[in-house]
Amino acid sequence: MPAIVLVGAQWGDEGKGKATDLMGTDVDYVVKFNGGNNAGHTVVIEGEDGTREKYALHLLPSGILTPTVTPVIGNGVVVDLEVLFQELDGLEARGVDTSKLVVSANAHVIAPYNRTLDKVTERFLGKRKIGTTGRGIGPTYADKMNRVGIRVQDLFDEGILRQKVEAALGFKNQVLVKIYNTRAVDVDLVVEELLGYAERLRPMVADSALVLEEALNAGQNVLLEAGQATLLDVDHGTYPFVTSSSATAGGACTGSGIPPTRVSRVIAILKAYTTRVGEGPFPTELFDDDGETLRKTGAEYGTTTGRPRRCGWMDTVIGRYATRVNGVTDFVITKLDVLTGFEKVPVCVAYEVDGVRHDEMPVSQSDFHHAKPVYEMLDGWWEDISGCREFDELPAAAQAYVLRVEELIGARVSAIGVGPGRHEIIQRHPLLDA
Repeated sequence: MPAIVLVGAQWGDEGKGKATDLMGTDVDYVVKFNGGNNAGHTVVIEGEDGTREKYALHLLPSGILTPTVTPVIGNGVVVDLEVLFQELDGLEARGVDTSKLVVSANAHVIAPYNRTLDKVTERFLGKRKIGTTGRGIGPTYADKMNRVGIRVQDLFDEGILRQKVEAALGFKNQVLVKIYNTRAVDVDLVVEELLGYAERLRPMVADSALVLEEALNAGQNVLLEAGQATLLDVDHGTYPFVTSSSATAGGACTGSGIPPTRVSRVIAILKAYTTRVGEGPFPTELFDDDGETLRKTGAEYGTTTGRPRRCGWMDTVIGRYATRVNGVTDFVITKLDVLTGFEKVPVCVAYEVDGVRHDEMPVSQSDFHHAKPVYEMLDGWWEDISGCREFDELPAAAQAYVLRVEELIGARVSAIGVGPGRHEIIQRHPLLDA
């Protein structure tokens, strides 16, 4: 069977977990292929008695909540082992079976000194800060590219592990002490901490690329789930206000070991409005009561950090860009219900930069920073849409909103989220191949 890629089309927090849950038992493997515990998925599961349980996942793939799914942490992920086991313990305490988790032997490990460097570097940057979560993600990816990183497999060879920690700290301690005026990190303490996770981790570790190849050859469905989103991709995002990994469809292949010829669909998640956490340009950002309404109604606070998200209207320039960069075949629009109650709903269809109209993303970061949204005003609706399960059950204005956005972003909208629950969704087209 071919693989399916699931990505965010904006700056993250679009609701990728909801799309994963929608495919549910039709998916056999869910693979996280990039990022670390610097992003989160909030998944709401409704029980047969109508009660709802909310799960906040940070490092684990959202498929871990589906008993029939094998969740995989791919080689493109950076793993904070303390966070990994905290999440596993938290889920197991709530009755979730986590025994099927697979962790790539080639995934890189976030060492304690990487968290330290992340925090002191961000403080040092002051007004030029990137807005990182301070969890050591960026420094760990930097170590990976500088070839001084620690991989999961290194924890099972104490000699190799010690050599790598010593090599990394030989330079990093000079930086910490002489530039940032902080304490040096003790090699022995780092090695001891990392070795402490080895035995519990060992049964989970595998050649994940081989596992996935065998699954595809056996006719099973493999879903490749991105952390972060298109506009946070290190190559294709709003650099330098990006994450340190490849969050687009191309990253799914490098971060999992699955070749691009095995991918048949790219599903992108697009929130019905736009949000962003952290620093960086945001053309449709709102600073008025409408922005606060979106934040409160949509519960726009970070799953991982708790930070209030910056909110703005739908930006279809970004949507078109996501379609192009990822090769999107299907969109899922989430949180359409949050727009209920607005008399008019603006949609950004282009930008104006110094009097010049841009229908596509400006190539210059400076132009994007100064971009002013060109809005098209669509009619709003007042009806509660959370009970709608067919597209034609939506109010006419809500239907018109979806159809106009679909036209502007250049790929079909296959599903629409109309509420926080797992069943509060309208499916227009199947997300899996027959």
